[in-house]
Amino acid sequence: MPTPVWLITGASNGLGLVLTLRVLRAGHHVIASVRSKTKSADAVQKIEKAGGSVIEMDMTESQESIANKVKPIARIDYLVNNAGYSILAACEVITEKEAILQLTTNFFGPLYTMQAALPVMRSQGFGTIVNVSSVAAQDPLPACSLYSASKAALEAASESLAKEVARHGIRVLIVEPGNFRTNFVSALADASPDPESIPPHYDDPVGQIVRKFLTVHGKQIGNPEEGVERIFEAVTGEGGKAGHLAGNVSRLVLGSDAWRRMKRKSEKDINELRMQEESASSTDFVE
Repeated sequence: MPTPVWLITGASNGLGLVLTLRVLRAGHHVIASVRSKTKSADAVQKIEKAGGSVIEMDMTESQESIANKVKPIARIDYLVNNAGYSILAACEVITEKEAILQLTTNFFGPLYTMQAALPVMRSQGFGTIVNVSSVAAQDPLPACSLYSASKAALEAASESLAKEVARHGIRVLIVEPGNFRTNFVSALADASPDPESIPPHYDDPVGQIVRKFLTVHGKQIGNPEEGVERIFEAVTGEGGKAGHLAGNVSRLVLGSDAWRRMKRKSEKDINELRMQEESASSTDFVE
């Protein structure tokens, strides 16, 4: 069998870098994308030393620009849309610039990357798309409206896409991480408004949530090495604790914190649906 080829976006740090190095240790080939080779020189060196290749691709680039970088890749077994970031702010005060940048990075960039990779996968007759989302899409917290919206859009598109491409041998997996001990929180602090700028009338609960987020850096419960191991297993079907999930789940939940939040949210949704069965049915025409 030919050596599997992975295209992994956002490989300069965090889960993206850890996953890239894990895949390379398995003897697979990786094409890793970073926004800037110069700014990500350390990561580039690690990836290339491990046998991977690196391209520059920013998720805010145009559809055409992303397509021009992805379409020349002759084979893509696994596409991992990992690149993304978050800002924390009260919904009412989010600026147009912040909204556009967040949605472009977290939704449109991955969308354009999928569109560019799909013709390659269709011609192969197989492939797996892995979209790294967040538990925030399923259980949005205060201060996370924009980030949650961007990830929820990615999830909805993923579920629809999965139905469109199943007949072509292409799978789509949504990854739902909780809090992992990466640089995500420190990057979040850099991208978000100063907590002191939050309007007093939104200090509870927005300000409280923001301050809590900014104090957990280095204390997150999630182990990145274990997290990417579960992704690798669930994607390839190769043993471990998640290998049996390959092809059997549409969402891969990572972290006990994410699992608890999603379970609580799912139970709430089921209870509300049960309460509304009669009301919902009452709107049907009586034939």
